Amino acid sequence: MALTSPSYTVTMRVQVATNPRATQHLVEAVVDAGALVTGIDMVESFEDYLIIEVTCDCVNSAHVREVQDQIEMLHRNKVLEISDATLEAHEGGKISVGLKNPLRTRQDLARVYTPGVARVCKKISRDSNFAKQYTIKKNTVAVVTDGTAVLGLGDIGPEAALPVMEGKAALFKRFGDVDAWPVCLDTKDTEEIISIVKAIAPVYGGINLEDISAPRCFEIEERLREELDIPVFHDDQHGTAIVVLAALINALKIVGKSIEDVRIVVSGVGAAGSAIIRLLMLHGAKDVIGCGRSGALGPFREEANPHRNWLAQHTNPRGIEGSLTDALCDADVFIGVSSGNILTGEDIATMADKAIVFALANPTPEVDPSAAARSAAIVATGRSDFPNQINNVLVFPGLFRGMLDAGVSRIDDEMLRIAAVAIAEVVSDEQRNSNYIIPGVFDDRVAGAVSKAVVRYFVREEE
Repeated sequence: MALTSPSYTVTMRVQVATNPRATQHLVEAVVDAGALVTGIDMVESFEDYLIIEVTCDCVNSAHVREVQDQIEMLHRNKVLEISDATLEAHEGGKISVGLKNPLRTRQDLARVYTPGVARVCKKISRDSNFAKQYTIKKNTVAVVTDGTAVLGLGDIGPEAALPVMEGKAALFKRFGDVDAWPVCLDTKDTEEIISIVKAIAPVYGGINLEDISAPRCFEIEERLREELDIPVFHDDQHGTAIVVLAALINALKIVGKSIEDVRIVVSGVGAAGSAIIRLLMLHGAKDVIGCGRSGALGPFREEANPHRNWLAQHTNPRGIEGSLTDALCDADVFIGVSSGNILTGEDIATMADKAIVFALANPTPEVDPSAAARSAAIVATGRSDFPNQINNVLVFPGLFRGMLDAGVSRIDDEMLRIAAVAIAEVVSDEQRNSNYIIPGVFDDRVAGAVSKAVVRYFVREEE
């Protein structure tokens, strides 16, 4: 049975026959079905039957039905209602608009709206830079998607992508105190997306591109960076790359290796893989091999996609050809941003001593973490139920907090590298070990460390 998850927490209201051991039998039935019981409550008691609510974590929707069947196998048991905690958490959306100033009197109305607002409008009309001071532009980010590359779901469209973008906005607020708003576009046309984002840009202090499929995401980001005067950040590319580099900095310290000397294999050369390779090389990596579906990229072959071709011509200095497993032999570091279950523990065993494995495919890693740990010194995943979770929430709230505070108009690669170093340094020498190479997502030090590093960088650049 796969691991249960809080994302499949359900509460079942069950009618059971009155019996001194009714609650015990109910719990045993749920456990026998493989669920994790997290709560049991008596709702009502009658002469012939009881109403009991049992809350449990399941694996998936099919597993919820299995638990229900197991409960109803007991004599006179009936599941009356099933409440899904995840669906309930999304009821009506996860974010809302709030007021920063009171609006109770005519005086309040005169200042916040008419006639007082006209003075502010005229001030901005004379100099549009005042919008950053006197409007939500000062602290607001647009989370823009077309819904074509959502999580592990793929092209599901703008409406289905909205819960993810709402969640992103909630994380912006919780961890960076940044006001973010979902902008889900009903178009896949590159030029139209660029045009729309440029048209709405006056409202926002930054643009966070999200879940846009490759290779269109590259052009969209590049063009918007060139044509807008606010920072544009593609989290799937650069957010992932920053956290990977941060984790790798600490992992290499534990195993006593240098980034300049290690052999690194990256599985997946799309948006995330490409950004990871570029950032690792900026930080000093010299021997990196990117692997796609057709095997290792290298200077021995031309790639039709210009981004893949750049990787082919600038990586793989030893000219290693062949499959992913061929490239993995004697490698020091494996970074996976591709597909689940493409490697085995035996494949990891062919790597160098004190190997580092980042298997980041979600929800199923490229290799089973337990199998990888039999030979690798350090293992990280993108999941919260294993140590060393590589999670982008460690990056984007603090990154945008710093950029908004510094009033910057651009992003450059060195800033991304500095953000990674800042995250890595949150983990002290005393704390650092094979199970703790990256801070936890609820570590309140992280966003502050990243934002301060970003502000310092841009202040230094302007001096």
